[in-house]
Amino acid sequence: MDDRLNNRIRQELSLTDDILLVCHMRPDGDAIGSLIGLGLALETAGKTVRMVSVDGIASNFKFLAGYKKIKQTIGENFNLVIAIDCSDIQRTGLEKEIGDKPIINIDHHITNDHYGLINYVDSKAAATAEIIAENLPHWGLALDIDIASALLTGIITDTIGFRTSNVTSRTLHLAADLMSFGIDISEIYMHALINRSIEAVRYWGAGLNKLHQIDSLVWTSLTLEDQKKTGYSGKDDADLINILSSIEGINISIIFIEQPGGGVKVSWRAQPGYDVSQLAMEFGGGGHPAAAGAMFDKQLEEVQEIVIRETRKILINNKHS
Repeated sequence: MDDRLNNRIRQELSLTDDILLVCHMRPDGDAIGSLIGLGLALETAGKTVRMVSVDGIASNFKFLAGYKKIKQTIGENFNLVIAIDCSDIQRTGLEKEIGDKPIINIDHHITNDHYGLINYVDSKAAATAEIIAENLPHWGLALDIDIASALLTGIITDTIGFRTSNVTSRTLHLAADLMSFGIDISEIYMHALINRSIEAVRYWGAGLNKLHQIDSLVWTSLTLEDQKKTGYSGKDDADLINILSSIEGINISIIFIEQPGGGVKVSWRAQPGYDVSQLAMEFGGGGHPAAAGAMFDKQLEEVQEIVIRETRKILINNKHS
């Protein structure tokens, strides 16, 4: 908790009525949960809020109250931007539309480049939703069951059900406080972490069928043809990366995902002691030591060659350190 930053944010919110909330492209549960949670809290405080995700919202998060408020375009009337869970403004996909409007940057990625007028960046937080849940009262905003449910969804998804190494007693205490509003945590688990469409499972199958391994590195790819054949409509990996990272003896996992319109999204996962965030940052991406990503404007085969070569250096250097 940072009293100085909290006071600045509270003052900025008190002076502004029309607010644009944005999250990163291909939003995960932390981005969506934080977007809805903060958006509903601001609306309850009487603010005019537009919540925007350029890639919309995945079906498994449509159990959250307020999901229909999320739009894919920004509109025109806003005086302040709050960027949520974005390590850089480019990740919103709305850099040009936002222009020179003042930005409050709320994030927990260690690779955040502090692009905002106000930057509340806490890389020790397990999720951006954790930062928001802890600080809403200090920003003059209230919690209710719908807000708490959205924020708890963000925490649960980004920690994969409280299983990541950055989960602390702070995280668990906050989760308990959010549950006290009457939330059924099993419902969040089922919707956000467990339930999968048949198309997503078939998509997993396409990726698992192409699994490769060198020493403690494993990787696979998901192509546009895989999406077409399986009927999966998302731009992500349907959380297949979490399956790869659970393979015994594997220290780093990678998935290469072809994107509609061109380019390849790369997702890394690493075991404690290995840092993939700096490599992602070198390629224009970002994230956490244990979970990072980057976009490449190249063909799949070329991206695989470059990324696998550079990722293997991490494993080799770690072995020799």
